[in-house]
Amino acid sequence: MNTLFAETLKTLRTEKGLSQRQLGMKMFVNGSTITRWENGSRLPDAAMITRLARVLETDVGTLLNAAAESSESPRIIIVDDNKAVLSDSLLILEEVVPDATITGFGRPREAIEYAKANRIDLAILDIELGKASGLDLCKKLLEINPCTNVVYLTAYPDYALGAWKTDACGFMVKPLTAEEVRRQLKNLRYPLGGVGE
Repeated sequence: MNTLFAETLKTLRTEKGLSQRQLGMKMFVNGSTITRWENGSRLPDAAMITRLARVLETDVGTLLNAAAESSESPRIIIVDDNKAVLSDSLLILEEVVPDATITGFGRPREAIEYAKANRIDLAILDIELGKASGLDLCKKLLEINPCTNVVYLTAYPDYALGAWKTDACGFMVKPLTAEEVRRQLKNLRYPLGGVGE
């Protein structure tokens, strides 16, 4: 079952305000083909994925990566320069999302290098990262992969307004709790195949 591709396609289609039938008409396929792509029972070939990217005005790499990695477990990163917070947060994430690949970073540069080599489904970012900013890191991660879900984690709720000016899809106040992670997982822009539903 091609869950990641199916969810990515559905999200991109709904963001464009298209029904399955309307997308089918633009793609010159019937609506039931779109339904099968979105329920994960079928996967379009590379030529159709390229056409989908044009119709949905998205990067073809986004759809190709989703198709290639549909069966992989979700990949989550957390970036926080406070080692104690990072360590505690990793334990909570492992409890809530046991099937995910979870990696922690103390420096934004390390997270960027990792994101260049790996698809990131969810990035949880501290806003104050020493001299660096989680807001800037968010922009860089989304340049690498526009379908990365970004959720901010900070001790300062006053940052919320600035955080919403980026393309993040969530905001949590420290300390991280399992309950808050579960709540955020239900509100991700690009759902993590079966997680949080």
